[in-house]
Amino acid sequence: MTPARAALLASATVLPGLAALHAAPVVSTFGPLRNTAMPRLAGQGRPDHVALTFDDGPDHLSTPHFLRLLESRGIHATFFLLGSMLLRSRGLAKEMAAAGHELAVHGWHHRPLLLRGPRATWDDIARARDAVADVTGRPPALFRPPYGVMTTAAHLTCRHLGLTPVLWTCWGEDWRQRATAHSVRNTVLQDLRGGGTILLHDSDCTSATGSWRTTLRALPRILDTCQARDWHVGPLREHDIPRRHDTANRHTIRAFR
Repeated sequence: MTPARAALLASATVLPGLAALHAAPVVSTFGPLRNTAMPRLAGQGRPDHVALTFDDGPDHLSTPHFLRLLESRGIHATFFLLGSMLLRSRGLAKEMAAAGHELAVHGWHHRPLLLRGPRATWDDIARARDAVADVTGRPPALFRPPYGVMTTAAHLTCRHLGLTPVLWTCWGEDWRQRATAHSVRNTVLQDLRGGGTILLHDSDCTSATGSWRTTLRALPRILDTCQARDWHVGPLREHDIPRRHDTANRHTIRAFR
């Protein structure tokens, strides 16, 4: 057997294994399994609290409407920001932080991490992390991947950057064209329990055009239900989820990259 053929056969054996290792955490996208077997990743916190989270902002057209509604209700939330959106609305992000909301990382571009290698994953998450830190004056603590799809590279990157990945226990499917305020509310509440984490979107940058308006109409009904059930609504920082407080080791980071 020639060296070239031996190398080809070896790569045919190794590469599928590496791909499987890279994709293994994708099982966490299955909500029932995640909620049962991975409570920290699902965002399950103390039973008298519900974490309210939003993805895909900040958006200067839509996010201020959510901020005004939350202010009127005396509620803070966690916003998972896209770096590409933050670049356009730095002033708005600073206002969000100053108002007491928790700013977290959603990556730089809203692209599936499953299609990215370790280097590209690192660059995307680290760049967004640094942008959020620059706005708030302190490193963010939380990360949520686009589409909720984690990979081995994403987990390693989060570990080195001191980020805790958090997904959700329920969502409103508010990105859909056919979503209504009624459907968003019902979809959230069918899976919401005390200690749960709600995923909604304050921007339509990756959703159906104008879908944020549907979310905005549904939000008061969701908050009213939480109040009726004696659940306090707030950001993930009040949810009692263990977080990583370790700082990155630069030698380890350099080797990973």
